[in-house]
Amino acid sequence: MPKEAIRIANCSGFFGDRPSAAQEMVNGGPIDVLTGDWLAELTMLILSRIQNKNPQSGYARTFVDQMSDVMNDCLEKEIKVISNAGGLNPKACAEAIQDIAQAQGLSPSIAYIDGDNLIGRLPELIHSDNLLPFIKGQDLQNAETYITANAYLGCWGIVQALEDGADIIITGRVTDAAVVCGPAAWHHNWEKTDFDQLAGAVIAGHVIECGTQATGGNYSFFREIKDRNAIGSTARFGFPWADIAADGSCIIGKHEETGGTVNTETVISQLLYEIGGPKYLGPDVTARFDTVTVDNLEENRVQITGAKGEPPPNTLKVAMNKNGGFKNSFSVALTGIDIEDKAEFAQATFWDACPTNPSDFDSVTSKIIRTDKSDPETQEEATAIWKLTVKDNDERKVGRAFSDSMIHTVLAGIPGMYAIGGGPTKATPFGIYQPALIPADLVAQNVHILDGETSIIDSETYETATLTVELEPTPVMPTGPSVEIPIGEIIGTRSGDKGGNANLGIYVRNDDSWSWLDNTMTIEQLRKLLPETQNFSIERYRFPKIRALNFVIHGLLEEGVAASTRQDPQAKALGEWLRAKVMPIPISIRQAKKEK
Repeated sequence: MPKEAIRIANCSGFFGDRPSAAQEMVNGGPIDVLTGDWLAELTMLILSRIQNKNPQSGYARTFVDQMSDVMNDCLEKEIKVISNAGGLNPKACAEAIQDIAQAQGLSPSIAYIDGDNLIGRLPELIHSDNLLPFIKGQDLQNAETYITANAYLGCWGIVQALEDGADIIITGRVTDAAVVCGPAAWHHNWEKTDFDQLAGAVIAGHVIECGTQATGGNYSFFREIKDRNAIGSTARFGFPWADIAADGSCIIGKHEETGGTVNTETVISQLLYEIGGPKYLGPDVTARFDTVTVDNLEENRVQITGAKGEPPPNTLKVAMNKNGGFKNSFSVALTGIDIEDKAEFAQATFWDACPTNPSDFDSVTSKIIRTDKSDPETQEEATAIWKLTVKDNDERKVGRAFSDSMIHTVLAGIPGMYAIGGGPTKATPFGIYQPALIPADLVAQNVHILDGETSIIDSETYETATLTVELEPTPVMPTGPSVEIPIGEIIGTRSGDKGGNANLGIYVRNDDSWSWLDNTMTIEQLRKLLPETQNFSIERYRFPKIRALNFVIHGLLEEGVAASTRQDPQAKALGEWLRAKVMPIPISIRQAKKEK
């Protein structure tokens, strides 16, 4: 007989998320497992810099602080804790948790999982041609340039730790969904080939991994959230949980008396976050996002069903960061009239003062950000910004000599000149994110019970198998008179980053709107609406079951968040820019939206 659903709660969407969330989830309602996500592509780079200063660090100390608050309650309530906060040093993180436990007179069984860190193996992997390019033509030959290299591990090490009786499990770089998929697989006794069930758990993990983004955070239709502007405990957005059933279906919800909302649109928007096509590749399963349906059950309860899975690829993704050099930038206000001429003059006077020519830098990015308005009511409305960013391997070139040169032009430059953001700045190091692949059978998970045994979980390989998914055809375009309005009245969006690529998910709320979206929002139309995408390769994917599209814009974010010179280096607001664009919308669709 199938077991009851297991309730897996999230208390962190990133390194630096709300510290009180662990207490809120443990004490705010019943849960079986407490998880969270502390790692991102950028986080690994940050942790490496922390570890360089202190070799005993390299993990998310904030998680340790949270455990100090909730460990006793978790043990009393038999709540398992599973966290990827171990980062680059899961053993040290586990030992820090153990220190807290001993100080509180507690004796939890603590496990940590490693094997993901490949930095010491890179020379051999490169020499044996086992470090494979993620992107065609990628150069992976210089092992010494990389400062982090971590394979994305799956859920079966977590399953083993739970079978060994661990109360608290610390991992390194596992997939974001693995901390959810692991306890679900353990609870329901799934086999490694139960791909449909595993796919459902991966999808549940993907929805809750970013914390309050599933409960109304970063939600396009935020104005519909009640009490969003109130101050008090019930206004603070609650973190999500997932009730995962034996068949892999799940219910997404949040604790009672917490703020925010869980509805089909908050869940769909998070489904679209930081994905590519309908195949979501992972180390345990390839989850087919184009098979799921999302339905409201009741207030703040949304069910996800229909997930199908394929065998995982026989390679693991490796998240690698390397030193990119140093960068520096400054911004100058351009106020009033003659904005373009002022920008040209400011550049000329700056480069005349700078001891280094533009051609001497590895990279120079000059941008005019037109935030000014005609006939401005305020000085801010009269102001545009000229931003100059330089990069180079030589720290001295992009250091104070560079930024001081801007100060030297203050009295000899454009009228009304002043800097935005303060005076001269030092050069700062930046990293470049570069993913790679490695044969899965070369990476094992090592499951350590502190002061106990170690188990080794080898990666599995499978015969390739692809499901045939019949997508509904593009529906007939609605006809009738139209009105020009911001398309954000009709569409919701969720956008984000994957290395140097941006993803832009778009969803609508009814079938008529889907007919318009699917027919209208082509790659060519997107380029017209967002001219900054003109020179980049774009892929378009359809998700008819949830009335959604996803676009992947390759290279828009340059070399990833740490290196990007864009004002929005993670493409967080790319979707909201699209929603502000004006297009002719059939009046019937607009009316249907209003009647909803």
